Amino acid sequence: MMQFNMMQNNIFDEWFTEPRRYMLQENPFDVLSDRQFMGTYRLSKVLVDELTETVKPFMKASKALSVQRKVLTALRFYASGSYQQDIGEHRGAALSQASVSRCLTEVTEALNNYQIMNKYIHFPANMLELNIVRRGFYDKYSIPGIVGVVDGTHIAIVPPNSEDELYPEHIYVNRKGYHSINTQLICDSDLKILNVCCKFPGSVHDSHIWRLSLVQELLQHLHSIGQTSYFMLGDSGYGLRPWLMTPIYEPQENSSEARCNKWFCKTRSIIERCNGVLKMRFRCLLKHRVLHYSPPKAASIINACVTLHNICITNKLPLVNIDEREDIDLGIINDLPVNNNVNQINPELTAGKRFQKQIINRYFQ
Repeated sequence: MMQFNMMQNNIFDEWFTEPRRYMLQENPFDVLSDRQFMGTYRLSKVLVDELTETVKPFMKASKALSVQRKVLTALRFYASGSYQQDIGEHRGAALSQASVSRCLTEVTEALNNYQIMNKYIHFPANMLELNIVRRGFYDKYSIPGIVGVVDGTHIAIVPPNSEDELYPEHIYVNRKGYHSINTQLICDSDLKILNVCCKFPGSVHDSHIWRLSLVQELLQHLHSIGQTSYFMLGDSGYGLRPWLMTPIYEPQENSSEARCNKWFCKTRSIIERCNGVLKMRFRCLLKHRVLHYSPPKAASIINACVTLHNICITNKLPLVNIDEREDIDLGIINDLPVNNNVNQINPELTAGKRFQKQIINRYFQ
C-alpha cells in the first residue's frame, strides 16, 4: 500500500502544479477516447507525443508543468479560441488564467522557431520539390505547370493601442470594418500550406502582399531564366502575370474562355477549402472568436496554427466533431478586380495575356 501511494504521489507531482486545487484534474490521455481526444486537441495522442518531443528543446524546463501539459493547454486554445480562463477550467487543464497564458506563450514561441516552422511550412526550395507540387496539381486538375494557389484571409484581432507608433490602430481596419491581419496563404493540391505571411494589417490589399512576397520574386526569377512552365493561380484581385494566372474577365458564354474559367474556378477553390479547414480545425482564427493579442502575438498564433494544420494534413487526420457545412465567416474579403484589360504598356501583363491565351488554345478549344 505504501509503495502504491508513493507511485500515485509521483504521478500527481508530475501532472499537477498545485495539488490542493488540481485534485480533480484528469489526464486526457487516459479519460478521453481517441476520437474525443482529437475533437478536443485536434491532434491524435501519438502526434501530441511527437509534438511534445519536437518543441521540448525550445521550451523552458519547469518543475511545475510538464511540456506535454503545456502543449495540451495551448492546443486546447488553438482548437477552441475560448478565453484563457475557460481553457484553464476545462477538466483536462485545471489551470489559472495566468498559467494558461504562460503555456500559450511558450508553446507558440516554440512553434514559431525557424527550425520547426521551416520543417512543416516549406515552399519548394529546388526544382525537384517544385516538380513534386506541380505533379500533384496535374494529377488532380489535368493541366501542367501549377505550383500553388494563393489568396488572402483576414484573421480578426482586437484593436491595437491607438497610440502605438509601430502598430497604429487605424491601419488594421479592413474593408469590412473590423480589425484584422491580412494573411496570405499558398497551398498545394492536398491542402498543405506551402507559405504563410501574416505581417500585414487588414487595410493592405492581397495584391500588395503578393507583390512583396519572396514566392512572387522566386517565380518571376524562374521565368526570367527561361523556366516558364511554373505558375500559380490567384483570383481577380491579383494582376495577371506569366507566373500568376487569374480568371478571364466576363468571357462569352460557351466560349473557350468560359470553359477555361470554369476549370480555373474549380482548381482555385482548393485555397478556399484549405482556408476553411484551417479555421474550422483551429477555431481561434475564426472571425467571431477574435484574437485578443497584439499584432505580433496574433501573428505568432497564426503561424503556430498553420504549422499544426500541416501536421494534420501530412498525417491525414480527419476533422472530428466539426460540421463543415456550418455557415461561418472565413474572413475572405474579395478585393476589387485588377483591370487586366487596360491598354497600357506593361510587358509583364502582355506576357501574362499571351501565356493565358496559350493555355486556352491548348486545353479548352
